[in-house]
Amino acid sequence: MLAPDLPGFGHSPALDAGTPPAPEALTDALERDLDAAGWDRPHVAGSSLGGWIALELARRGRVASVVAISPAGMWTRRESLYAQALLKLTRLLASAPAPERALGLWPVRVASGAIVFGRPARGKPAELAEMARLLVGSEAFDRARELAHATQPKGLNEISVPTLIAWGTRDRLLLPRQARRFVREIPGAELRWLDGLGHLAMQDDPELVARTIAEWIRQSPARPAAAPA
Repeated sequence: MLAPDLPGFGHSPALDAGTPPAPEALTDALERDLDAAGWDRPHVAGSSLGGWIALELARRGRVASVVAISPAGMWTRRESLYAQALLKLTRLLASAPAPERALGLWPVRVASGAIVFGRPARGKPAELAEMARLLVGSEAFDRARELAHATQPKGLNEISVPTLIAWGTRDRLLLPRQARRFVREIPGAELRWLDGLGHLAMQDDPELVARTIAEWIRQSPARPAAAPA
């Protein structure tokens, strides 16, 4: 299994200087990772911007199947402005001093996590603090957000592999109504609601998300490997 951070996110270095972190460039980087791993058409799964990239890999014919969890991009102008405002607020909250100590307080944990979690009170302070540090330290976050919100996914009707759109019913960042827009654009795509989960569904209920991905892979054409985007 390959589980890369996108360039400029997490522990991965940013793209080469002069290459803006637009969805297409980030997808190019993921293709290079697949090539380096020797994988032609693996099963892929991705969340949020990673979901957009997973769908773009599918459009390029690089995957056997795809699970896109609350994929970004299918927003109206008003929804885009709303999501950007919440993302800026999220990064501001993440930059607070001593995040682990602050997140140990239940009201702080709920208030700061409500944007991206459906069940913010369940978060573990140490894990949430690490997420906050990675968010604040991300080289690509702000520019990637700007570039993504300046466009939308293209060529979704060209996707010809089994595609599952999974969406948390408590997603407060990318509103659940956006899910049906993806399903209308992608031939044969299916929609599955993740009851009670938020935008970062894999943090809310990792077992449910893993089971959803595994079930989709089992019913899709067999391939030798899986690669979350």
